[in-house]
Amino acid sequence: MTATVTKRMMFFSGGSHPVLAKEIAAELGASITPQTEHTFANGESFVRFDRSVRGCDAFVLQTETRPINTWLLQHLIMLDALKRASAKRITVLLPFYPYSRQDKKHYGREPITARLVADMLATAGADRIMTVDLHTAQGQGFFDGPVDHLRAQPMLAEHVLSRYAGANFTVVAPDSGRVRLAETWAELLNAPMAIIQRRDTLEGEHKGIHTVVGDVEGRLCVVVDDMIDTGATVTGATKLLLSEGATEVITTATHAVLSGDAGERIAACGVKEVVLTDTVPIPDSSRFPQLTVLPIAPLLADAIQAVFDDDSVEGLFAR
Repeated sequence: MTATVTKRMMFFSGGSHPVLAKEIAAELGASITPQTEHTFANGESFVRFDRSVRGCDAFVLQTETRPINTWLLQHLIMLDALKRASAKRITVLLPFYPYSRQDKKHYGREPITARLVADMLATAGADRIMTVDLHTAQGQGFFDGPVDHLRAQPMLAEHVLSRYAGANFTVVAPDSGRVRLAETWAELLNAPMAIIQRRDTLEGEHKGIHTVVGDVEGRLCVVVDDMIDTGATVTGATKLLLSEGATEVITTATHAVLSGDAGERIAACGVKEVVLTDTVPIPDSSRFPQLTVLPIAPLLADAIQAVFDDDSVEGLFAR
């Protein structure tokens, strides 16, 4: 007798980004698996799934936004629950990978927390990780299993090319760490590249932006980054480029962290447009007039479907 094995996809979501979870589920034509969750009086989290998950292909969404440690722990608890309930394969969906900036030691006695996160996910039960635009690509090697590193740049570049058709672009790397990213953007926009040189203090604080290497006078400058947190890089780069003769400055990044008063700071710096995605939720208090937010759900849903169907995800990188 030959048994027929039927694959079953189940989609799960933590509490960090319910809007994105609903959008991905709609793209997939699936439902979010119901779960019971609560917090004990001493702050401990509890999660229990309300349906059987035995033998399923589980996709578990959580984007580690504020409060980052709360959502990370909830994600780990969900993975542990799935593993103990005999899910067949568990894919972790991390649109924004937590602690991604701590991916190497700059000085002695520092942690590599991005690797620690990967180890915790593996211990909790993750078989595969799907994420979008890591801070640095080598972070893929921290997890001993498949890592689908999706790219938002083609989608962002399509928006820029459509809205500013015919412009004389210069792609600008805001620091030396973003040169590889700027090279990718230069190819997408078929444009030259410039670099902003700066120096940092031991603690990583900006001492001041110095010179622009490259031609920016009379050009539309596109400042590219993987995330915007405090907005200091965006505002400093915009003011410098405008002072160097750029006609306009736009900024693109994947992750809209936007801590504190970043939105207000960016709104006042002279930037024409800031194009981001919704890998993390953006509260109304962090939004500003120049902000454009592109949906990441279609890319994630296509990748989920490809993994479930055992198809290649590589084609999605070139979207």
